[in-house]
Amino acid sequence: MNIQTKEDIIRELGKVSKEFTDYCFSINDPLYFQQPPEKWSVAQNVNHLIISARITSLAFSFPKFVVRVYAGKPNRPSRSYDELVAKYILKLAQGGRASGRFIPKSISENEGKEKMLQSFSTIMQRLTDTIQKKWEDPQLDQYLAPHPLLGKITLRELGFFTIHHTKHHLNTIKERLIEFRTLP
Repeated sequence: MNIQTKEDIIRELGKVSKEFTDYCFSINDPLYFQQPPEKWSVAQNVNHLIISARITSLAFSFPKFVVRVYAGKPNRPSRSYDELVAKYILKLAQGGRASGRFIPKSISENEGKEKMLQSFSTIMQRLTDTIQKKWEDPQLDQYLAPHPLLGKITLRELGFFTIHHTKHHLNTIKERLIEFRTLP
């Protein structure tokens, strides 16, 4: 995929956020909250993305000197979008999974689908606004953030990851709904 610049990241985050939210809004409430054995419900996937986007937004929100002190300075150029995605897919194939605070709790219908999806949209908008206002394109390659599976990655790579991660969970949700429809 040809995502390279700060503007590309902002545009793609907006697109994938809208696509994800629109798709999830189209799912009826019982199916949205239904949790299959050993898998996450749609609601849990949404909650996982909210948690992830909040932490990602924090990485872009902290003062630059705090980001530098916390994570250090890159010793390599940023990977391309495709390289970053390939590394993430490899980590998943090696058994990498969400852990700790990134694992969503069980979610009931009382949480409200609309409220959850509004929270997701709000945090994604906050993320794109922060990137737009606070960071110049070259700076995205000059600062690192820790990632639970990928180790320290540049902020540009963190933007790439957030795009792919949202797409990944959208595809997971679509596959899960196909499974539900084929159950007897």
